[in-house]
Amino acid sequence: MNKRDYYEVLGVSKTASEDEIKKAYRQIAIKYHPDRNPGDKQAEEKFKEAAEAYNVLHDPQKRQQYDQFGFAGPMGGGFDGFSGGSMNMEDIFSMFGDIFGGHGFGGFGRRSGQSQQHRGSDLRLKVRLTLEEINQGVTKKFKVRKDTPCHHCHGTGAEDGSSRETCSTCHGTGVVTRTAQSIFGMMQTQSVCPTCHGEGQIIKHKCHECGGTGVTKGEEVVEIKIPAGVAEGMVVNVPGKGNAGQHGGIAGDIQVFIEEEENDTFIRDGNDLIYNLLLDFPTAALGGEVDIPTIEGKNLKVKIESGTQPGKTMRLRGKGLPAVQGYGSGKGDLVVNISVYVPKTLSRDERKALEQMSKSDNFKGDRQTKDSIFNRFKNYFS
Repeated sequence: MNKRDYYEVLGVSKTASEDEIKKAYRQIAIKYHPDRNPGDKQAEEKFKEAAEAYNVLHDPQKRQQYDQFGFAGPMGGGFDGFSGGSMNMEDIFSMFGDIFGGHGFGGFGRRSGQSQQHRGSDLRLKVRLTLEEINQGVTKKFKVRKDTPCHHCHGTGAEDGSSRETCSTCHGTGVVTRTAQSIFGMMQTQSVCPTCHGEGQIIKHKCHECGGTGVTKGEEVVEIKIPAGVAEGMVVNVPGKGNAGQHGGIAGDIQVFIEEEENDTFIRDGNDLIYNLLLDFPTAALGGEVDIPTIEGKNLKVKIESGTQPGKTMRLRGKGLPAVQGYGSGKGDLVVNISVYVPKTLSRDERKALEQMSKSDNFKGDRQTKDSIFNRFKNYFS
């Protein structure tokens, strides 16, 4: 089944504000929440579809990438695990549990009778890449200081294998229910249990190393594969390499922000590379062969036609940068802009030869050539 446009799923316009998106998602998720529609697979799919749409549209960066590239998402891999429907219910509840509070049907943060699993926070890194690295793709190593599972209690937060006890406040549900009188009658709401913080259990004896959190500060060397073709401002998401979640929870992600170093030889234009070729006058007039550098470090021999004019452009197909998977296919081109070098100083013999040539009508240029040059510059500045 084809995916529906995220704005269509939430029933909002492409100019909708963050509050409008949040409100629309809240209404749809309440309507199709599994606790209100037990055993209804169609409602469950609509619930997941709405969560996928909200996951993208409530995040300014993901929303911008979706608006530009559609469902391909960052690096062609979808949006944070939702691509291909791989995100399950517990992931959705874990990520968006705080948007609802409670509604008297199990709460949005967790299903009835199920406890909350902590998710570690994300980390952000920056990496500067050369055009050569971007062309080939590269693996970078980072030493990352982050929350890691406690080695003493193995991330449980309990001392010496101490058992957990059911929370006496919420009786293991992870939520507390409150009933209050309102103008609409008795209203029932649910919120995260203040005693166990939504886990449904409390630790009898807390680990002396981590204080019961299950995490301690540590370092890890992380290898991150940067795909070929990335560009300035793109983000590579590395799932599960961020801060560890408390009490054995889900680890966060690492978001790698791409920065691009300037290149002395080429100018980047999307997936195309621009090379400015400076010809000497004899080669431009007589023709010949010149070496054109490529991003792979090899030179290509290119034929220059006699009478080549300044401003002429040659396009070498497939000699540019590769497209990032999911953003296109193939490789860009190498665009060669031709200029002709005019020496600033001349020897006596050179000056005499040029003065002699200047008397020839062939060196004064015909009307067609003059018009062509005039139009080229007119279009450039218009």
